[in-house]
Amino acid sequence: MPKGSTIRSYKDLDLWTMSMSLAESCYRVTRHFPREEMYGMTAQIRRASTSIPANIAEGYGRDRTGSFIQFLRISRAPHENSKHMSSWLAVSACYGAMPCLLDECEKISKMLRSMIRSLEART
Repeated sequence: MPKGSTIRSYKDLDLWTMSMSLAESCYRVTRHFPREEMYGMTAQIRRASTSIPANIAEGYGRDRTGSFIQFLRISRAPHENSKHMSSWLAVSACYGAMPCLLDECEKISKMLRSMIRSLEART
């Protein structure tokens, strides 16, 4: 988003846009995983990848900054979502998951951390 632009919706957040793009890429890549992984690795990666933008959107819609921060933390928590997904993507490399997805996941995790710190500084 260009400097000086107004954020009217979670859809205006670069973080949400990037996490949606990552989720779409994860769906594309996992489409080619072995059928026996449909309810294992494929489902885990898809669930984790879609949870990131969903939590950003839900938190943005809350009335309080503290609630938004909490939902951003859920997106980034080590045992959840972005870190969880990067672990699944690392394991799935043998099925052809692209290394750039791991890089994107890490970039989103850093952006989440940065946004959390920025919001905390304001409160």
